Amino acid sequence: MPVMTEIDTRPEDVGQILVKVQDDLRQLKEQLLAQGDGRTINVADLETALAKTEKGLQRRTEEVVHQINNSVTTLPLSDSRTHDDHFTTLDTTWDLRHHGRLGAAKQASYYSQQPHPVLGGRPSFQPLPPGAKLPLRQPVQSQGLTPGQQHKQQWGLRAVYNPYNSQSRSVLQENYGIQLPLIADKREARPPPKPVMGSTIEHLSVLPKANRVDAQLAPPPINEDDAQMGILSLLERGLIPPAAQLTLDPSPVKQMVAPLHDPQDRNKPPAISDSGKQYAGLHLDNQYDRVSESYISSNKMPSMPSKVCPSPETRSTSARTRMSSATGFSKTPATIRTYEMPLQPLLPPLPPPTTPASGDFKALSHRFALQNGKVRDSQPEFLAFKQHYCLTWGSIVSMIRHLERLMTKYSVPVAFISGDKLADLSMEFELERPPTVEDLLTVIVNREDVEAIIRRPGRRYLGYNGQQVAATHIQASWRRYKDRSVYLDYRRHKWAAGVIAISWIMHIKMVKVRQQLKQTRLDQLESFKMRSKKFASSWDRIKMSKRVVIHLPSLGLIQSIRDSIHEFGIRQNTQMARLCDIRDPNVDVIFVSPVPLSDETLQYYFKLLGLKSAVDSGVVEDQCDMAERYKIIVPEAIKSFPTHRMCLATLLRYSPETLKRIKNLIRGREAFIVTGIPHKDDLAVADILDVPILSPEPDVAHLYSTKSGSKRIFNSAGVDVPPGEYDIYSLGQLHECLAQLVTENLTVKRWLFKLDDEFDGRGIAYCDIAGYLKCHNWALKESHRYGEKWSKKWAQEAAYIKIHAEIPDVLSEHGTPINTDIYKTWDTFLEAFLSQGGVIEACPPSESITCVTVDMMIEPSGVINILTCGDQIHAETPFSCWGLSLPQSSIEPDTLNTACYKVAEACKSRGIVGYYTIDFVTFIDGKTMEQRLWALDLSLRYSDTLAMFQLVCYVTAGSLDTDTHTLNVSPSKTDKKPKRRRLHGQEEDSPSSTRYAVMSTHLLHTNLAVVHYSVFFQMCRAHGIGYDIKEKQGTVFTLVDSFNRERLGMLTIGDNLQGGLATFARNMSVIHQEISAPNMQGKTNFKGAIEDIEGILGTTIQNAEEQLEEAQNEDEA
Repeated sequence: MPVMTEIDTRPEDVGQILVKVQDDLRQLKEQLLAQGDGRTINVADLETALAKTEKGLQRRTEEVVHQINNSVTTLPLSDSRTHDDHFTTLDTTWDLRHHGRLGAAKQASYYSQQPHPVLGGRPSFQPLPPGAKLPLRQPVQSQGLTPGQQHKQQWGLRAVYNPYNSQSRSVLQENYGIQLPLIADKREARPPPKPVMGSTIEHLSVLPKANRVDAQLAPPPINEDDAQMGILSLLERGLIPPAAQLTLDPSPVKQMVAPLHDPQDRNKPPAISDSGKQYAGLHLDNQYDRVSESYISSNKMPSMPSKVCPSPETRSTSARTRMSSATGFSKTPATIRTYEMPLQPLLPPLPPPTTPASGDFKALSHRFALQNGKVRDSQPEFLAFKQHYCLTWGSIVSMIRHLERLMTKYSVPVAFISGDKLADLSMEFELERPPTVEDLLTVIVNREDVEAIIRRPGRRYLGYNGQQVAATHIQASWRRYKDRSVYLDYRRHKWAAGVIAISWIMHIKMVKVRQQLKQTRLDQLESFKMRSKKFASSWDRIKMSKRVVIHLPSLGLIQSIRDSIHEFGIRQNTQMARLCDIRDPNVDVIFVSPVPLSDETLQYYFKLLGLKSAVDSGVVEDQCDMAERYKIIVPEAIKSFPTHRMCLATLLRYSPETLKRIKNLIRGREAFIVTGIPHKDDLAVADILDVPILSPEPDVAHLYSTKSGSKRIFNSAGVDVPPGEYDIYSLGQLHECLAQLVTENLTVKRWLFKLDDEFDGRGIAYCDIAGYLKCHNWALKESHRYGEKWSKKWAQEAAYIKIHAEIPDVLSEHGTPINTDIYKTWDTFLEAFLSQGGVIEACPPSESITCVTVDMMIEPSGVINILTCGDQIHAETPFSCWGLSLPQSSIEPDTLNTACYKVAEACKSRGIVGYYTIDFVTFIDGKTMEQRLWALDLSLRYSDTLAMFQLVCYVTAGSLDTDTHTLNVSPSKTDKKPKRRRLHGQEEDSPSSTRYAVMSTHLLHTNLAVVHYSVFFQMCRAHGIGYDIKEKQGTVFTLVDSFNRERLGMLTIGDNLQGGLATFARNMSVIHQEISAPNMQGKTNFKGAIEDIEGILGTTIQNAEEQLEEAQNEDEA
């Protein structure tokens, strides 16, 4: 029976091998010293000696490695039985090369130590009887090298074995005292490989271009190399058509019956053998066929690699991967005490020798219980779990303590722990932060029950020392509440202090800005006054010399009114006819447009203004280029403020490029600004351009343009006004004034209420007071009873009291706003009326009334001129001017002129200059049967009517005779003699030189948006809608909306009023029929205007017949 006592058969005795290696190295040293003789050492001899040493070390190393690879150390046997305190288990090592097994203990085996007589009293080994137990040895220090020393010695041998190792010389010097010379490395350095340029693979074949163009061609054949690339590659390269139906035979998907496991088996604990005799690991070497008797195990324990802590990157891997790859070691017993265990190969075959023998048993479930916060450490399950994870038990114990504290904290009666998950969790949190409750719950098998207990409110206070924990929590909550309240109060005070400080700073800054703005406004006003004085003194010279007129059609209304106007920019652009001022050869025009204009619109005005010479000569071909005489400029700030609805003056003020261009255009020339409704920003623009403005101060213009301000002008001028009151700002004042007016004017049926700041008939409401007063008939009887004394206050007192009592109810029930789009109810109108003030005035007591509009101008030198006068045309409401027919033919010119000059003198006395408009109403008084003329409204601005009149004068070369109120047209230069025509054998006089014009800038039809201007004019020509330059009659349009094209202006000129009105009505009817369909009528005001024009035509025809009858009667008399 061989005994492993020889060095070359005992690979564990590394020390003996190293002693022999040391002897060889000492001999090498002696040989080198003997041959040296103090002279230079022969390198060839040195290399020969080193080669012999290297071969010897390599042979020894191969023997050691061979012996280590053919021996396997296994874990101790699992034994569920309680062992005797005086005996230990046996760790067995099987070496099948010698058909025997070797014990793992140093001196314990099947042989006992007894003295042998032949061996001279040395202990001999005798086999113990089968099943005998070894007595417990006293704890002694194990002889031999520790695992760390063995590892270090192994690395030293490797360094000595490799003479090219950088540590070889140092290891020989430290361990053996041999100083080797430094030998240069003779190995040739290999040059780095050259980089390969370009592609290293061949391009795959794709579908030819011809097949991609013509899908009917046969596809190219598929070779074997392409087929090996797979079906997906063939589809992507187009070699297989996308719509091809592919069939794989045999199919890669096979159907099999899936086994169903019993759900009850999932939570069963692993079965433990009754005998408790199972191997933790077994390695079989199949080189030999039989097993010999066991031998004494070596006196050295195999070395174990040190434990490697898992990195954070490995935490997401499975437990098996983490334990097998991250830790890199096999679990072995913590002691070397052994005793015999029989071999029971009950487990399946183990993996190859390079795989840890115990790693495959992780599949077994290690479960144990935590009862009342303590681990049941005496249970077999826990003992098996502890035995399985003995090498990592330190970190597992820490996790168990965390679980015990958690279960104790929440008084969890029983919790079942998954040992494998607990081991994985311990590796993750061994050197990191402590695990959270959620992490600990992941290792609990009955997690739902435990989590329900933990999540139950107040559960944490039922555990150990729960009352103290609850008291601590209450105290902490109270302290937190107090501190939080103090902190919130402090933060609130701090926030308030910050708000107050910021508000104060902003207030100071705003005050300074307001003061600066106020001072700037004052400076601009002062500059305006100085320029106005200079302008007035030189006006006579300026109007006779070359000058530039800057037309700024700005509506400087208050912001609330501008916000309520739909398409405010288009509303400001209704005065494009201002360009016609260039009919004066001394005038050049700069027109500032409030909206961008399209090329089509600019081309239209270019052709329209080019008709000036043709109109003068009467020849259509005689047209000229007037583009040098006018400029249309659009401020760039329109794009910056698209929705702010600023007036044009404000936009121009914030347009430095436009102002710079205007400065260049007027440099060295006389210029002034003609604005619309004056605004404070007009002064700023004038100050920048350093030019005067032909208008009054903005505040003055705003004051006297209100309804109450105009009443002051009319009262001071001494013209007739309707009965009424102005400057009403309270509800009581409204009721008192209305009751007094009704009492004094019992014959007036309808009373009007007008807002001060509104314009164009928007802020008007009415109420038929007389029809709803219960005491109205009684008051009429009282007025008849008193007769002429009814004008006395004492006579009206009784009627006033009764009327005043009924006025509030009548107004609230029967008050009606005219424009319900803005003021939907009487309450809404009344709120606006009391906020901005207004007037009460009587509606003319007649069924037939006519409104007359007069445009006038007060020159800076004080000269008063009547520019236009015409009768209003109403379309939407009877209180809003939609159009005008001029000259007026409703009242005697002298009567109208007298009233106009009176109003002009009153305005002149208040420093008003520039353009303004007066609205009158005329009717037949039912009592006296005389024609009455009441002044209604005054507007200090350049009106749309005046702009359209400039167009009339431009296309007719005519002028208005303000004394007779006739529009005279001079004959064309080509007319050599007057034309005559015969009717029933009689000769008539030459055609009349007077013209009548009907105009409007408020034509609205939403269907016009679908028709381009070029198509629109073709349609007009097809229906004979056009202008005759020679006859100076016809229709002219003004384009005000370049992009939506829903609004436009129209002017018709005829030799009599009936012809002009009829042409206007016919044009609207034709346009409406052409652009409307039965199912698409659109929103329009054409119908209302046509109805009003037809009414005016009927009245005109009736008046003409009456005049003809009167003339015939006079002839007969």
